[in-house]
Amino acid sequence: MMRAVVFDVGECLVDETREYGAWADWLRVPRHTFHAMFGAVIAQGRDYRETFQEFRPGFDLYGEREKRAAAGHPETFGEADLYEDVRASLRQLRADGLWLGIAGNQTIRAGRILRELFSADVDLIGTSDDWGASKPDPEFFKRVVDAVPFDVDEILYVGDRCDNDIRPAREAGMHTALVRRGPWATIQWDSDEAKELPTFRIESLSELADVIAQFNDSAR
Repeated sequence: MMRAVVFDVGECLVDETREYGAWADWLRVPRHTFHAMFGAVIAQGRDYRETFQEFRPGFDLYGEREKRAAAGHPETFGEADLYEDVRASLRQLRADGLWLGIAGNQTIRAGRILRELFSADVDLIGTSDDWGASKPDPEFFKRVVDAVPFDVDEILYVGDRCDNDIRPAREAGMHTALVRRGPWATIQWDSDEAKELPTFRIESLSELADVIAQFNDSAR
């Protein structure tokens, strides 16, 4: 049975459109041009960070984050950036008695924002910078498994990427749910991996409570 649900952050809980728009502005690149290159890089199976290199070779993402913060434009997100199904879905899953967590590739600053937004709603908030391990590294998912008080096959990891979320979480022994939103899931949705790897394929987080209940009923 599934007893715990752990969520990725970007394009799972948080719509990152505003943040990537801010990066386009920082690079002084038209937003539609930045987004077009971003999509092309993902479609080619490349690391999304190569998008920045296309516009500024040698671009240091961590260093530029610090420069943005010093200039008064730090990375940020808030309630308005959450997908509209997030709050209701968390409430329903909690009401169903599930243990909830959030774990994704995020900075220390983003971790603080996540705690401000979700500390009352979930049992775990972990980030790659907190743990010193980033997805898809197996160590990241080991940290997730170690933090959840249930067996690995009782955990459902929810994400928007086959490469960073679904495949490595499955290899770690978890169940997985691929949510169709954001650039990665939109581009990867019809791939063999997206069709074959996830335990569930969902269009919205609001579907989770029902599919988990059906899964658990069949496991009894």
